[in-house]
Amino acid sequence: MTSTTLVTGARGKVGQAVIARLHAAGRTVRAASARPAELTVPDGVETTELALDRPETFEAALRGVGQVFLYPQPAGIHEFAQAAEAAGVEHVVLLSSSSVLGPDAENDPLAGHSLHVERALAASGLTCTFLRPDAFASNSLGWAYFIGQGLPIQLAYPDAHIAPIHPEDIADIAAEALTGTSLTGTAPTLTGPESLTFREQLAIVADVLGREIPVEQITRAEAEQQMGRHMPAPMVTSLLDLWAAADHGPAAVHDTTRTLLGRPARTYRQWAGENTAAFTRH
Repeated sequence: MTSTTLVTGARGKVGQAVIARLHAAGRTVRAASARPAELTVPDGVETTELALDRPETFEAALRGVGQVFLYPQPAGIHEFAQAAEAAGVEHVVLLSSSSVLGPDAENDPLAGHSLHVERALAASGLTCTFLRPDAFASNSLGWAYFIGQGLPIQLAYPDAHIAPIHPEDIADIAAEALTGTSLTGTAPTLTGPESLTFREQLAIVADVLGREIPVEQITRAEAEQQMGRHMPAPMVTSLLDLWAAADHGPAAVHDTTRTLLGRPARTYRQWAGENTAAFTRH
């Protein structure tokens, strides 16, 4: 395939990792951002302006493009799908979310935007692959400041179970979806290889750092107050509902790099070991 692969969200960790993999494989890659001047890409990777809420940016970004790696952004998605079809795009790989599979996903602030994008793409004439990762291991960086300061981690549901996935595994699977055919047209739910509670994750981080990390259980009302300082109330409610539901047993382990690519999935411990600096630099 000689056509160009357009990677949106190119400032994000997964987007950057996908660009690096495609470039290393000799693919022609175009990195897209609403602020392309701020992109850092490998030599030989073209950059372009693309903002889904500004359709006037679509034509130049899509010129000569055969595939798109797309971050979910509802604004302008119908127009983008039409422009992609008109430009001859053959395949879109969407970084969606497992939250689209939850109850009342359409009205859930965590799931709604990804579901809207999935539906718009499904209604188009494009061939689509929907990657639906569960919780990212890198979500643990939300604890970094407190751990760096030696403060306790306060959680309403410390024993909620998730199966966190390493972002590099998502990038490996995305690269396979863009360069091979085994995932074309599928919608796999992606997780890490093991179910871990928040308490167990913090114990792994503590072990990697070689020091204790105290965990304190707080009330849901206290968590709502704390989280509400940083995110809208509907998002807080959605997250706490999710964790409350996950408090009753192990999380399901779905597709991983083991099942999809035939190689071991990266563990949460590996992620923690790679990111010790984030928990010690404050």
